[in-house]
Amino acid sequence: MARIAAESLIDRLAAWGVDTVFGLPGDGINGIMEGLRRHRDRVRFVLVHHEEAAAFMATGYAKATGRIGVCLATSGPGGIHLLNGLYDAKLDHVPVLAITGMQETSVLGTGYQQEVHLDKLFADVAEYNMMISNPAQLPSLVDLAIRTSYARRGVSHLTLPNDIQVAEEGADPYRKVAPARAPETAPIYLQPSGLPRQEDLEWAAEVLNRAERPAMLVGQGALHARQEVLEVAEALGAPVVKTLPGKAVVPDDSPYTTGGLGLLGTRPSEELMDDADVLFMVGTNFPYSTFLPEVHDTRVVQFEADPTRAGARIATDVPVVCDAKEGLRALLPLLRRRESDGHLAKYQKMMAKWRADMESLENPDRDPIAPQYVVSIVDELATDDAIMTCDSGTIATWAARHWTIRGEREFYLSGTLASMANGLPYAIAMQHAFPGRQIIAYVGDGGFSMLMAEFLTAVQHGLPVKVIINNNNSLGQILWEQMVLGYPEHGVRYAAPEADFSAWARSCGGFGAKVTKAEDVAHAVGQALSHDGPALVDVDVNPNEPPMPGKVSYEQAKSFAQAFLKGQPHRASIATTLFKDRIQKF
Repeated sequence: MARIAAESLIDRLAAWGVDTVFGLPGDGINGIMEGLRRHRDRVRFVLVHHEEAAAFMATGYAKATGRIGVCLATSGPGGIHLLNGLYDAKLDHVPVLAITGMQETSVLGTGYQQEVHLDKLFADVAEYNMMISNPAQLPSLVDLAIRTSYARRGVSHLTLPNDIQVAEEGADPYRKVAPARAPETAPIYLQPSGLPRQEDLEWAAEVLNRAERPAMLVGQGALHARQEVLEVAEALGAPVVKTLPGKAVVPDDSPYTTGGLGLLGTRPSEELMDDADVLFMVGTNFPYSTFLPEVHDTRVVQFEADPTRAGARIATDVPVVCDAKEGLRALLPLLRRRESDGHLAKYQKMMAKWRADMESLENPDRDPIAPQYVVSIVDELATDDAIMTCDSGTIATWAARHWTIRGEREFYLSGTLASMANGLPYAIAMQHAFPGRQIIAYVGDGGFSMLMAEFLTAVQHGLPVKVIINNNNSLGQILWEQMVLGYPEHGVRYAAPEADFSAWARSCGGFGAKVTKAEDVAHAVGQALSHDGPALVDVDVNPNEPPMPGKVSYEQAKSFAQAFLKGQPHRASIATTLFKDRIQKF
């Protein structure tokens, strides 16, 4: 049987170490599907139910493994569906390759059925973007695409017309008219050194050694540098603030951390930003600059892998381009160990109070069920190497504050794009990558309902993902954002009947439990976590539990009050919940 060009594509993916492609077939990629069939012993195809989920899976796979994630979609509408998941990869800087189909070359430009020029459509999302027009371009363009994704930490896109896919492998049908030939490349990526320049290190050390009230802000770029972060924090006597994507950089019970920053963060972290005289940013391009210190009060040192992002959010006195782990390791010998002067102890005391406040909200006696209690049960029963994936919304607040990083636990969400619906596809991809680990998708009813068909994907592929749904029958985050702007809520609560997603889980052949009383939460979650297969627990939680910022500003309080005065429809229930929260803290 003659080899086709699509086989060259699949061969090269395998040579790069790609073992999984997430996607959905279509007539625009039948040739690629045949290539996958012929080489199914080397590259497995994971059939999903929506192309957006395939892109999220590729992104989640790349986030958790550090290896390139690959997704596949047909021409036209299939490729369009990939975009949201691909933008998640672009904005969170992870390597993903998207492969799409295209109409036959002989009809391009004629308005043929489903003719969408995906190379043009993907121009903004992709670092490398090419339509294959000659079989001889393969496999070299695969090498360039994957190499670019690794080098630039982003998305690459290859689109293959139908006739190119099934053409003879390596065929070059055109006459040569230039002194050129198809390049012969290799499936190799040479990782550049992450070491900083010595003069930059010495400059950074000089500023850090002079700090009287130092603070560290660490992000996802430091996820592989936990030990180095803790050693630098110890040497400086510096509290460590974590961005939400960087939640797993250091354990949540570490004596050095003050938790997160921003609307989902802690009060001690906000106080620290106001107090610090030197801020050391490591592996983060924290976008919410309003929570960062005033530049005239604080000196800033930043370790950043991408030179274009150093100093992008706040004026940086010492920008250092380096890998977080290598840079911190090289910095340590230059730091003078600080004697205890009360700075760190001050924030340790504040964090002890914050943790007590958060624990008080994990109250099993509340009715309706407090969402904080649900997460606390998941936190208590999950293994110490569990991976939690999370959607965007109020659930991100509950996860940030009540999912404890300990042992080898990890945590992933759509960080910069803050998309809904990523939690379940992430979990499926990560379960593929780590079949022996416990993978928990903590999602809202709004996000889950968008891509809920992927629970069936988990069942069909025998993936024992665990799904915990925080069901408030509303778009909770938007509700509170409307009120913080001073507007009464509008268009954010779903009408009756409320969904019972556990019925969907059972109809798919998985475990499903519906919980409406707090006394049943622990049993249902325990059953799900121990179930030998996909499991889902749908918990009805208090829809009027506000995800309050760690530190409420005067303007936020004023706007909240204005929303009440203008006719907030659920003000009595919200006020009651706020009063109960305050009582619990006392």
